Amino acid sequence: MKNYSILFTALFAFMMLLSLSSCGYKPSSKYARNVVGERVSTSVIISAQDPENTVIIKDAVDSAIIEIFHTSLTKKKNSDTHLTFSITEPTYTPIQYNQDGFVIAYRATITLKVKRETKDTIKQYAAKGTYDFSVVPNAVITDQERFDAIRFSAQKAISSFIAQVSAEGSRVK
Repeated sequence: MKNYSILFTALFAFMMLLSLSSCGYKPSSKYARNVVGERVSTSVIISAQDPENTVIIKDAVDSAIIEIFHTSLTKKKNSDTHLTFSITEPTYTPIQYNQDGFVIAYRATITLKVKRETKDTIKQYAAKGTYDFSVVPNAVITDQERFDAIRFSAQKAISSFIAQVSAEGSRVK
């Protein structure tokens, strides 16, 4: 019985030591900050085809900068990094048909082009985002469906860009 209590005490001490030691995990925002710095400025090139969606992208980018990178937005002259975003014209690809051959689902795809400028470097990124949505058979895509598809695919493209920057930051020592 005494051997079990010693074994239990040793096991408990080992578990406590293991739980208190660090595993080396760092959130992706830490790696991304290695690349973009503490102060970031953003601008979006307005799309002639979809100027209203450009505003959505600008808001989504600014939110991502604050929430995911954990950095502050600032004016370009005070920033460590300036990010310029532009969006390609969205494409809509039929992905599902009903039994009569009418399209009932589309995939919206956009490519977000990002230029990252620091004092030392200029780097280009391309991030693709997709969004699948259904429509009434034999119907035209409404403005609201198009608007939502662009918004959601742009959010995915922004997430893809963030992943690229985080991966780049993890390689920087």
